[in-house]
Amino acid sequence: MSKKVGLALGGGGARGLSHIGILKVFEREHIPITQITGCSIGAIIGGLYAYLGSAEQVREYILKMISDPMYDELNIQLFASMDRSDRHFFFEGRLQNLKMYFSLLKTIRTPSVFSAEAVDKIFRLYPDTDLSSLKIKFATIATDLISGREIVIDEGSLRQAVRASSSIPGFFPPVKMEHMLLVDGAATDSIPVQIVRGQGAQYVIAVDVSKCINDIGTLETGLQVIYRAEDIVSHHLTQERIAGVDYLIRPEVGHYSWADVGKMDEIIAAGEQAAQKAIPDIKRMLGCK
Repeated sequence: MSKKVGLALGGGGARGLSHIGILKVFEREHIPITQITGCSIGAIIGGLYAYLGSAEQVREYILKMISDPMYDELNIQLFASMDRSDRHFFFEGRLQNLKMYFSLLKTIRTPSVFSAEAVDKIFRLYPDTDLSSLKIKFATIATDLISGREIVIDEGSLRQAVRASSSIPGFFPPVKMEHMLLVDGAATDSIPVQIVRGQGAQYVIAVDVSKCINDIGTLETGLQVIYRAEDIVSHHLTQERIAGVDYLIRPEVGHYSWADVGKMDEIIAAGEQAAQKAIPDIKRMLGCK
């Protein structure tokens, strides 16, 4: 079959680990993927898959990254409680919360919670190869803080492209590229459906791993209100961006925090379940037997 099938992998932090499960099923069911465009975690997973060509190898690579001592030093797990609806969970552990808020206070005088040096050490494990050399055509999207534009990165360094697309504003430092200052692509396009289409895909399969809009939680602190407002903006942007997609997969991961990397296996399993349910429709759409 010569049909050009593109994947648009959305952003959503740890929820995007479900992309691995979806890719596993696509491999097993022989769904041909000719190109991938990813945003944020979708860029991280999609880039690795375009480089390795194996979902299981992607899982092993991610596990290696999050098991690295430098990743532990970032203490990203401290922020897993920030968008949980359980009030007791949010306030338990005084020492943990002191560490979290101390980290957030850094943004008053520095561009991000985590330094460029710390992020460099984490991304040293990510493949640093040219985008033109990948097994599958791949691109990422990022947001330019200077012009406010969505930026498509489809040439140059894979590592730099992925790092730019996944630089969560306030948490990870912006990436300087030419005259631009790039951060997470989700600020302008959480699921890059139209980018995949514009790059030649005949069929576009999108994966939405955004937080469930119905998971409101408590709204008793300023941070909780900010998070809720961001969720609403993200929801409406996502609905606009997925218009025209040929098939949309929504794994049941909306209840996880963006920082829940410790639940990697169950999030991947949720992706597998969602993809397996979608296979009959996708095969029918593509004319597969």
